[in-house]
Amino acid sequence: MAAPADAVGERLRAAADGGVLRFDRFVEIVLYSAGGFYDSSDAPFGPEGSFYTAAHTTPLFGAALARRLQAERERLGNPAHFRVVEAGPGDGTLALDVARALPSDGAGWEWTFVERSSKLRRALAERVRAATAATSVSFTFADSVSECGPFAGAVVANELLDALPFRRLTWRGGAWRELGVRWDGQTWQWAEGPDAPTIPGEALPPAEEESRYELLERADGFVREVADHLSAGTAIFLDYGASTDELLRGHRAGTLAAVRSHRPVEPLAQPGTADLSAFVDFTRLRAAAVRAGLVERAFRRQAEALGAWGFPQLLAAREKSASDSQEAVKLRLQAKNLLFGFETFHVLELGAPEPVGPTS
Repeated sequence: MAAPADAVGERLRAAADGGVLRFDRFVEIVLYSAGGFYDSSDAPFGPEGSFYTAAHTTPLFGAALARRLQAERERLGNPAHFRVVEAGPGDGTLALDVARALPSDGAGWEWTFVERSSKLRRALAERVRAATAATSVSFTFADSVSECGPFAGAVVANELLDALPFRRLTWRGGAWRELGVRWDGQTWQWAEGPDAPTIPGEALPPAEEESRYELLERADGFVREVADHLSAGTAIFLDYGASTDELLRGHRAGTLAAVRSHRPVEPLAQPGTADLSAFVDFTRLRAAAVRAGLVERAFRRQAEALGAWGFPQLLAAREKSASDSQEAVKLRLQAKNLLFGFETFHVLELGAPEPVGPTS
């Protein structure tokens, strides 16, 4: 049997079929196919993995999100059934920190993980079974948001959109052109596709010659899926990104990043062994949400959102109950890492349209 990395390479070459492979297809195979980065035997998250998320910096991140979810449930009148759908839950750190911070009495909480990797899913199921006996949260799994049907509650996506398969475009000769990859017999090389790219939604403005831009088309599709199934409540997207203008002017080389063991690596080398991601274009994402019928409730930097969700109060309480000064210093360092180490992160909160009452 071929080793996983070899299997990924064979799958890529078969998909390219001697021509140019569009980059979103390359990303999908590299990250999500059997033996790909998220399907490998090595855990991709945390200090021992390739990267860590904001949830790994401090449990207070999850505790602050728990406050936000409680407020949303109260806003809806404390319904008996309130479902939280978390897409791309990773190793479950965020969900478990939220679960521990939610009240253990009163109505229970339904939490559905949307995770496509079978290996991550099995590891997550084992961790949940071992850690949630004392919480009021019941965990289930689904293959997609749509599998949940219409529901009232919340959708949470923490660092998901940046890793959905994305396209790459380059501005050359007065037009945007599709940028893919070609196998030259030994390595993968960048190559322009034969066709002019079709760009859904708003037209992309022109850019400087040879500029590159990552088009997160799948992110727009995910927003539409959420809009079709969230009957009441909120969707909370936490991710790094910028506006279209900031991306084109400040990131002429694009924002594609490849990370292995917390170190940047060449994106096309050893496919399947590194994470691939790109900045979210929040201008396009927000416009896609409006087109899908969602209502924007808030858009702000992640540090500002955490402030609104009660993070400072949670930190002060934990410092007050710290066992010694060393623990208090550790708490402050964790908070500093979260608030200042994720400066490019934003939080977009969207709501399902409110029902319109009868008019007189």
